[in-house]
Amino acid sequence: MAGDAVKHDYHLVDPSPWPFVGSVGAFLLGVGAVGNMAGLVDAEHPLAFMYADGSWGGLILGFAIVLYTMFGWWADVIKESRRGDHTPVVDIHLRYGMIMFIASEVMFFVAWFWMFFEYAIFHEVRAGWDGGTLGVDVAGLATWPPVGVETFDPWHIPLMNTLILLLSGTTVTWAHHALQHGDRKSATLGLIATLVLGVCFTSLQVYEYSVAHFAFSMQDGGNIYTSAFFMATGFHGAHVVIGTIFLAVCLLRLLAGHFTPEKHFGFEAAAWYWHFVDVVWLFLFAFVYVVYQ
Repeated sequence: MAGDAVKHDYHLVDPSPWPFVGSVGAFLLGVGAVGNMAGLVDAEHPLAFMYADGSWGGLILGFAIVLYTMFGWWADVIKESRRGDHTPVVDIHLRYGMIMFIASEVMFFVAWFWMFFEYAIFHEVRAGWDGGTLGVDVAGLATWPPVGVETFDPWHIPLMNTLILLLSGTTVTWAHHALQHGDRKSATLGLIATLVLGVCFTSLQVYEYSVAHFAFSMQDGGNIYTSAFFMATGFHGAHVVIGTIFLAVCLLRLLAGHFTPEKHFGFEAAAWYWHFVDVVWLFLFAFVYVVYQ
């Protein structure tokens, strides 16, 4: 009956506009991306400013709606937590949800590693293919990396980035343990240090990309190596940026007094995500930069 006292530990969410708004944003984002890359209308169409080839209107609008949805929906989740709706049972389910999300991210990177290993291990077999239909001179795959691809020295910038991420994993753990023991000052310092290290990693990766000699090496199979390298390391870099934003929000919430030693899953989820990013980079460094360079 409506108005009766709640007799369970589950939180029944209030009616929310965010699923619908987010769906609209995702639709506009996808259609806008297709319109920008391939064009859905001609230049004379009334919607040419959004969906014609080279137009950014639909893409930007969809992306803005998605960002607005993320901000609004997560803000509502924070409000639910602050008013006590996240019972122990709900908290467990939030943890399950984060674990499943990270598991899906793991499989996302498995796809890029699979692609890289496919050519790194079986490149000699692939060199015997007829690449004419693919527009690729697969003869260059007789070696890996392909002929003409000058790879990075793994013991220079890649090693520096590895040390930076490993150190950031230590600082975020320091912040987490400090928060668990009620030491808010140390937790704040640990989070700030992690954010600085995250920005340093991203800055070094941007510099690395700017001096990548194989970025435009599209001859003799170089496009395959280039695609595998930039898709794997690029998506990892995007995850570092997302994780940095995640931790920055946690820092603002910590300063606002939202977290307590007993209740701080928002920060714990960010720490899990950051450790996931660390582990993925270790695999990238070991195999993409060192073993198969």
